[in-house]
Amino acid sequence: MKMLYDSDSFVVVHMLPDADLSDSAAKTAPLPPQLLRHGFEIVDKRSGKEVYLDGSWAELFQQQILAWQRDTPTQEEVEDTLDSYVGLAQNPVVVH
Repeated sequence: MKMLYDSDSFVVVHMLPDADLSDSAAKTAPLPPQLLRHGFEIVDKRSGKEVYLDGSWAELFQQQILAWQRDTPTQEEVEDTLDSYVGLAQNPVVVH
């Protein structure tokens, strides 16, 4: 898990696959095949809701992040883009 963005309005976290691919683990016991996927969690602090993007949604969001790295947007531009995902956020944030 890697925090990508944190502001007064949003938090974006990149959820990375949790797979132990070390050589020592592979030598002791073979690992079953795993689908290594990543995703992004976007939390709207204003509404207290979150959305998890995976699959094709995550790939599209990854492209957006790469564009941000190339173009260095303003905070307002980043917030406007994140705000476009708020309609997908249906899950209330639950503290574990």
